[in-house]
Amino acid sequence: MLPVDLHPFADLRLVVPDPEGDVELRTGDLDGVVELAAVAARGVHAPDAMPFANPWTDGEPAERARRTLRRQLSGWSGWSPEAWRLDFVVRRGGVVVGTQSLEANGFPVLREVVTGSWLGLEHQGRGTGPLMRAAVLHLAFEGFGAVCARSEAYLDNPRSLGVSRRLGYREDGQHRSVRGGGVAVQQRLRLDVADWAAGPRRQVRLQGVEAARAALVPGVP
Repeated sequence: MLPVDLHPFADLRLVVPDPEGDVELRTGDLDGVVELAAVAARGVHAPDAMPFANPWTDGEPAERARRTLRRQLSGWSGWSPEAWRLDFVVRRGGVVVGTQSLEANGFPVLREVVTGSWLGLEHQGRGTGPLMRAAVLHLAFEGFGAVCARSEAYLDNPRSLGVSRRLGYREDGQHRSVRGGGVAVQQRLRLDVADWAAGPRRQVRLQGVEAARAALVPGVP
């Protein structure tokens, strides 16, 4: 694990207790990133589906693994209070199952975040998606003082849309994009802090938030 004085997110840890296996999210975890790359190599979605605007899963397993490693490490080094991305390695019952991101641009002024995630194909269908999203929402609203969280998914990705709706997001318009040489429609969703506070909440334990908050939201105690 990296030292906090060199990497302010090194000790950031979110835990959602669950009877079927606690869900744990960590940053700054190089061993976890290596395991995550292996999960990506084994597959993230069915061959006839593409849930991502950037088709990073195209290609051979070894290339998916390399892209996963590069993506994770880029968030470690390319951050500032004005633009940042936290990529968490997600474990369920101690096993690496996927990744959850939390990112923002202009956060000191806008106080808005965007989430993204994926689970290895072998780890889907266990209800992990809502739990790991709930963890980063708790960090954003309770830990960083966010006022709004945004997400989006293609209309043919009902699992992702279902996670957002289950957590209280509201529809926020649609837009068309190019995917695989054709047109695909993405649904935008948003969750305001008032809706999050009033909605169903999971218990989330936070560790290492102080150093991360000092780096990303300077001046806020």
